[in-house]
Amino acid sequence: MLQKKDGIMVILSSPSGAGKTTLVKLLSKEKKYFVSISHTTRKPRSNEKNGKDYFFVSDEEFKRLIKNDEFLEYAKVFDNFYGSTRTPVIQNLEKSKNVIFDIDWQGADQIKNKNLDYKLITFFLLPPSKKILFERLSNRDMKDKLIATERMKKFERDVLHWINYDYVIINDDLHECYKKIQKLIDAEINNDSKDYDKNFIRKHVEKLTS
Repeated sequence: MLQKKDGIMVILSSPSGAGKTTLVKLLSKEKKYFVSISHTTRKPRSNEKNGKDYFFVSDEEFKRLIKNDEFLEYAKVFDNFYGSTRTPVIQNLEKSKNVIFDIDWQGADQIKNKNLDYKLITFFLLPPSKKILFERLSNRDMKDKLIATERMKKFERDVLHWINYDYVIINDDLHECYKKIQKLIDAEINNDSKDYDKNFIRKHVEKLTS
């Protein structure tokens, strides 16, 4: 069992529209995680607030942070940069707080490759079907369905990275998905047995990519 002094890192990744941001908010509220708020160069959506959802910065400011090696991870997604700054993450881990990341597979790979001296648990979320994912994307605050179509093309590529995660969860019901993630985190921390069927996930991925 982990000692109380050890903070853990939890990464949630998913194709756009699969629900990771909503689940991160649920976990942070229920389990009292410190949420690593990403910096991004994209413009805020109508319901987003600076400093709460993201830190919205210019390209110049983002590049300055890269130059100063202030990012734990960063990536370019849909022509915009996203990144998690190192200092607040490490400070909270050292204070025994657990840190949760809402990042894509590129950022997850970078954090894994850092080999930080903290336990890391990674989750990849998948939609029940491509049809449902397209409906979720189309219902967002977007100009038209062309953006949703573009993101569906990226989904075909992103889903292939599921194999690099500790656990893959199908988000067919938000609260059930949350319960599964919470149980797996608790099992990892306490070295308990895990209720997880990787072969079932593999078959689901095959359906999504066929």
